[in-house]
Amino acid sequence: MARKTPVVRKDFGRIPSGTALPNLLDVQLKSYESFLQATVEPEKRERIGLQQIFLEIFPISDIRESHTLEFVRYALGTKRYSIEECQERNMTFAAPLKATLRLVIREGEGKDKRVKDIIEQDVYLGELPLITERGTFIINGSERVIVSQLHRSPGVFFDEGVHPNGKQIFSARIIPYRGSWVEFEIDVNDIMHVHIDSRRKMHATTILRAVGYSTNEEIIRLFHEVKEVPLSGKKAEKIVDSFAAETIIDTETGEIVLKAGEVITDKDLDKLADLKVKKLKIVESDEHREAHVILNTLAKDPTSSREEALNKIYALLRPGEPPTLEMAEGLLEKLFFNAKRYDLGEVGRYMINQRLSLDIPLNHTTLHQHDFTSIIKYLIDLRNGRGFIDDIDHLGNRRARTVGELLSNLFSVGLSRVARNIRERMSLKDSDPLTPQALINARTVSSVIETFFGSSQLSQFMDQTNPLSELTHKRRLSALGPGGLTRERAGFEVRDVHHTHYGRLCPVETPEGPNIGLIASLATYARINRYGFIETPYRKIKDGKFTGDIEFLTADEEDRHIIAQANEELDDHGRLVKPMVTARQRDDYPVVPREKIDYMDVSPRQLVSVAASLIPFLEHDDANRALMGSNMQRQALPLLNPETPLVGTGMEKTTATDAGVTILARRAGKVVYVDAQRIVVRPNVVARPDELGFYEDDTYFLTKFKRSNQDTCLDQRPIVEVGDSVSAGAVLADGPGTDGGELALGRNVLVAFMPWSGYNFEDAIILSERMIVDDIFTSIHIEEFELQVRDTKRGSEEITREIPNVSEEALLNLDENGIVRIGAEIEAGDILVGKVTPKGETELSPEERLLRAIFGEKAGDVRDASLKAPPGMKGIVIDT
Repeated sequence: MARKTPVVRKDFGRIPSGTALPNLLDVQLKSYESFLQATVEPEKRERIGLQQIFLEIFPISDIRESHTLEFVRYALGTKRYSIEECQERNMTFAAPLKATLRLVIREGEGKDKRVKDIIEQDVYLGELPLITERGTFIINGSERVIVSQLHRSPGVFFDEGVHPNGKQIFSARIIPYRGSWVEFEIDVNDIMHVHIDSRRKMHATTILRAVGYSTNEEIIRLFHEVKEVPLSGKKAEKIVDSFAAETIIDTETGEIVLKAGEVITDKDLDKLADLKVKKLKIVESDEHREAHVILNTLAKDPTSSREEALNKIYALLRPGEPPTLEMAEGLLEKLFFNAKRYDLGEVGRYMINQRLSLDIPLNHTTLHQHDFTSIIKYLIDLRNGRGFIDDIDHLGNRRARTVGELLSNLFSVGLSRVARNIRERMSLKDSDPLTPQALINARTVSSVIETFFGSSQLSQFMDQTNPLSELTHKRRLSALGPGGLTRERAGFEVRDVHHTHYGRLCPVETPEGPNIGLIASLATYARINRYGFIETPYRKIKDGKFTGDIEFLTADEEDRHIIAQANEELDDHGRLVKPMVTARQRDDYPVVPREKIDYMDVSPRQLVSVAASLIPFLEHDDANRALMGSNMQRQALPLLNPETPLVGTGMEKTTATDAGVTILARRAGKVVYVDAQRIVVRPNVVARPDELGFYEDDTYFLTKFKRSNQDTCLDQRPIVEVGDSVSAGAVLADGPGTDGGELALGRNVLVAFMPWSGYNFEDAIILSERMIVDDIFTSIHIEEFELQVRDTKRGSEEITREIPNVSEEALLNLDENGIVRIGAEIEAGDILVGKVTPKGETELSPEERLLRAIFGEKAGDVRDASLKAPPGMKGIVIDT
């Protein structure tokens, strides 16, 4: 029986929560909202999501630039069907996506080109699946969830390895969002090499020449201090064995006497004296400590100019014909400096700027000269014992791709294909006049979208067993999927709990088995920022006192601070009570004076996920059993008579509300009508009826006995009565697995831990018969059975009540068409749909077919092919 009184909870917690819980579905809803910007006027849309993709792909021109297709705006059409209709008809809940495109036609050549015509049209680009209020998508009638993906962030990463001879080898890798990977490496001889896309290596100075630092002098000045020394007197002898920082040429013969980067010898000094050179620039360095990586590399580099370097890169990447200078420059431009071929993304640029202390604008998403020089400098510093290498499992180097970004990538692929087709059509000399509608084929984009939603590893059939399993599924983060890891390749380190998971990913909730550590759950207070990094909130502490501010920190930002636990005592003025406080700094737990504390946790539950935070006294649990408990709660079936737990954790109401299974009042008012199907609330703001005597009431329709994805029963029950006053956000109806608006996954039963004549040996349990009689743990399951009727070679199959060799008793529950009637009680083996299949051996002649049609089938010519209830089934038919 549904509860009629609200649940009253007493909080025994000693630590007040520092901030309110966020909406637990924001990870899905906000991401899709920022991707689509449906409620924003076209002119005011930010350059993110779908808007950004359109602006990157358009304008599209043909080779002669006589036709240009420009993007104006996009809009969503009206939804054809509601969510309920889509589920009933096995359709996709979507809206038509239309783009307004402008085709500019020009005539003439060169400077004489003028605009001949401008055609602006709305073009249909296919159906775009829409997200529901509950963070799901309805695809072909079934509810699906797009799981967020955790992957390595674009940017630059420094690493170290050990050579077989025991010497450390340092390397750096630039990982873009889209484009070629570049890897720098210092070998055992202190020479730096570069690999582009794991091809054959070249010297690092070759790529520096190619990007604009063409001479040895320029390269040396980039990485070394240069000083000018006189070549007369005793000082001249001191520069022997130093490195020259300039090239000296005999002006008469044109011969290079001394090359920049070479070691100066006595012989070189004699030659310079003959040429009457008074001063020489040399490299200033401490040769005992520092490795001369750049100078060693210059000595081995076969190239000496930009042109030679470009040719060398071209020959490595495109072996075969010798290139022209334009071809070689074009290849380098396409590799790293063309936004259509190479893209670090705003994230990659942000990461490189942070790591190398650069201030290149975030919208500059290709590589820059300074990126190459800064990476080489940092790599040399690592070789010389300065700086630090990156930890690839650190959450500062891993980011989440949410639903909005995954859809953006899809549209990028789809619209790139459309752009290719448009260019082909523009170049074809066709007699038909071109229009935007004629140029675009909507199937190209919609096929990419359909494939992703239908078969991607990240588009999953929603786990709808109970409200918690729904919520957990939507807050899941997977390291698997396209562009991610595979179970076989993932090692122990990537699966392990990292200190940066604190407050971001749950250390408890993860699957057992091959996916352990690869699939994680977002912590309760965590959120994902615009760059895809996971943030967690902290209370700001200054001079040992809480300032009242709550700040969200990424893993990188957190590493720079000392953070106190949530259970540290604060006095009435918000000051830390203890002079010495146990704190957290990276993966260490120092005891520090309270004045050194920068931040403090907002709540003890910010460490764990929603499922783990529903376990009372979690801190006393063994970690392995807590993991099992978190996972098993998601398998609890919604009971016929749910009961809210006697001992809760305070998360039950939030979980049930955010999962979207209950019905909440949109506005405050008074309940004027209640039945099993609907609830009517008259809002307080509507005091008087309109001219026709009607009130503008809020009507809420309840879901009744609907089948879930896991065959459990989705049923809502009203918990208010006529005359009740309700506030905005109050629970009006309970859903599956809820009681009084709180999550209720089980029952409060009396359990005794004691032996009973050996009947409960090991894992056996003795139950009271009353639990079965009173339906304490009874749950309803709704199963759907389908039967197909085909045309066979031997004739058509037929749904009928006339089934051969079946007693009249077995046909009692069938109607005149041979289909079981609604309300019939069914047991295993009962006929649900009567069907007969012809078993004749020969093809029927037209005359025989006519006689059959008039007089019906002969009993002996057909066999029974009826749909029967499977073994173990017992229930009532609710729909046919």
